[in-house]
Amino acid sequence: MALTDWYVPLLTRYAAQRRAAFIRKTRDPMATQERFLKGMLRHYRYTERGRRYALGEIRSVDAFCDRLPVTQYQDYETDVKRTGMGERNILTPDPIRFITLTSGTTGQRKWIPVSPRFQNALQRANLVSIGFLVEALRQQGKTLGKTLATNSVQVSGKTEGGIELGLASTGSFRMNKLIASSLLTQPYDLLQITDSRTRHYLCLLYALRNRSLQSMSANFPMLLLRTCRYLEEDAVALIEDLKTGMLSKQLDLTPDCRAYLTQRWTADPQRAMELEQILRQHGRLTPQWAWPHLAFLPTARGGTSDFYFRRFDEYFGQIPVFGGVYGCSEATFGIAHAFNQDGCILALESGFYEFVPESEWEVEHPKTLMPTDVRIGDRYRILVTNDAGFYRYDIRDVVEVVGFYEKTPLIVFRHRLGGLLNSTSEKTTEFHVVQVMGRLQQEFNLSLDDFCVTLSDQEIPAHYWVNLELSASSSSLDRPDVFLRRFDEVLQEENGHYQIMRRDQVPSPGLRILESGSFEILRHRLLQKGTAENQLKVPHVSEDRALLAGLTIAQEIHWPSS
Repeated sequence: MALTDWYVPLLTRYAAQRRAAFIRKTRDPMATQERFLKGMLRHYRYTERGRRYALGEIRSVDAFCDRLPVTQYQDYETDVKRTGMGERNILTPDPIRFITLTSGTTGQRKWIPVSPRFQNALQRANLVSIGFLVEALRQQGKTLGKTLATNSVQVSGKTEGGIELGLASTGSFRMNKLIASSLLTQPYDLLQITDSRTRHYLCLLYALRNRSLQSMSANFPMLLLRTCRYLEEDAVALIEDLKTGMLSKQLDLTPDCRAYLTQRWTADPQRAMELEQILRQHGRLTPQWAWPHLAFLPTARGGTSDFYFRRFDEYFGQIPVFGGVYGCSEATFGIAHAFNQDGCILALESGFYEFVPESEWEVEHPKTLMPTDVRIGDRYRILVTNDAGFYRYDIRDVVEVVGFYEKTPLIVFRHRLGGLLNSTSEKTTEFHVVQVMGRLQQEFNLSLDDFCVTLSDQEIPAHYWVNLELSASSSSLDRPDVFLRRFDEVLQEENGHYQIMRRDQVPSPGLRILESGSFEILRHRLLQKGTAENQLKVPHVSEDRALLAGLTIAQEIHWPSS
């Protein structure tokens, strides 16, 4: 009996039960939050940090907020390093299975210790999310099926204490190998291949054999688009390997690995013939044609995702997106509850959360709000107390409350607090410019591969450079001067601070159209600097004047002098 014959139905039933229990808790969120906090205070009171804060003496939420300061990573760095050396009972009384490395795209890479208790807290949110997914599929008359994922599960190394280091997705896959193996369309072992392009090729090859593939998943929408590009570029070779039962000689494989894989790979001429017909008919191979039964796309929503979603129709048609969970290496914050919805339900069972209103962002000891006190339409910095032994931890994520599920807030990630563009003090965020570019793409019937807004490096105050790369379907930008003016006008509508500062402080912006392939070069640079492949994100605003240095500018448009 195949693993999926019994495990997936079991997973489906269990996830549905967890969803039902979670929904009941959303009707009294503070009761669940207080239970989480008090349980954590009891469990951690005898750790070194627990004694430092006298956690055993705290009896209420108010006392906890009064006694403990708001913290950031530097407050834990020494203790985390000691934990990595093998010291026990520093942050957590539990053994450490794994240390998660953050992506490093917005600063230094951080170490987050993962104990079984912490992993279980994160898993609770994952199971509830699967429960909501199963219900969404049921409403469409479908059940949970196979997925294509290309995440690497290679660890980055070990600490001096012998603890494995790696990305959050790596740790999650490795600790949940049974679930991953049962849902993946390709063998789990393919995810251990180091070379990224080879791993993608082999995962796509196995996926193409499965005409009934139900979903394609990736951490971020950009990574799904990259997989689509690989499918197009390698279509002929993939179909040939499917037809002959051989493996392309271009793959970066050791002789032993090639021999091992070749022994287990067999031809499927009938499926190859079907794909050849699709390729001849459309001139390209895209997921919506290769896999007619695709039902949903699990990937991150919120933040800068909307920019990339605008290209999804080209590859996926109207297949809905499911957000899974909204989280990071340090915590899970939200749980998706429906297709094509940005708002996530606060993950009540996975951490204790506080919300810092905008009026308190510059205060050293800010007053925080509880989940039941937040207001729809307002934005907050979110603090988390978690089972990694971090207390009132400020990840510097800014979220917007967009509604309530029962009595529990629905939150959307908008931007990282440090991800700002300031010529003077206008505080233009990634969310602002993504909204602007979304409107302009529609207005100008334009498709972009990517973009980034930077600052000029000579003027004081600096002007904005709008750096963009046209996609293959948009060979040119008509009236770039009009596009530049509209960028300025729409940004003033989206960001009131920018509107005020543009009157007499922030200079007029300029436009740079980069040559095709420029952002692929930038992505490669980010990988070389240590950004993790599974967490690769191109910043859409940056004060780093050298970020795009060396990229070829096809056209440069300055603001008209008249």
